[in-house]
Amino acid sequence: MSILFQFTHPYPHRSRVNRVLLDAVRDLPNVLVNDLYALYPKLHVDVEREQALLRESDAVVFQHPFYWYSAPALLKEWIDVVLEQGFAYGPGGTALHGKIWLHSVTTGMGGDAYGPEGLNQATMAELLKPFERTARFCGMGWQAPLVFHGAHEADAGRIAEHGRALRSLLETLG
Repeated sequence: MSILFQFTHPYPHRSRVNRVLLDAVRDLPNVLVNDLYALYPKLHVDVEREQALLRESDAVVFQHPFYWYSAPALLKEWIDVVLEQGFAYGPGGTALHGKIWLHSVTTGMGGDAYGPEGLNQATMAELLKPFERTARFCGMGWQAPLVFHGAHEADAGRIAEHGRALRSLLETLG
């Protein structure tokens, strides 16, 4: 199974967790790391390139920090321009049917902030629902997201453990 790993972090040098997660999967033979901010720092996405990568992949992993109840701006732009009608949905838009969509996100707040009684008054499943709906609209299989809470306070051991969990999950997919 071929896995496209969409790494979308505007400031990867500031994120201990996202760097470790990227390093944890970088050498897997069936994983292609696609660092969107390195490729498109001005947010001008090469739609043909990205669609070709999607066609060649069986699964897509979106790795990003959870910003303001969503994703960094470039991932939203990527979704808007790459998942276009005739490619990802609508008449003739079957290029993604049957492929896997997996979100792997990091949050600054602890897990207790994500629940009906938490600071955000919503679960991660509820907050990620627009991504799930997008995946399903494109005919993709939604996988339960992998979430790392409390990135700002996490120690190296917990970060490394999560990196191993992500690697294991991708090895299982592939």
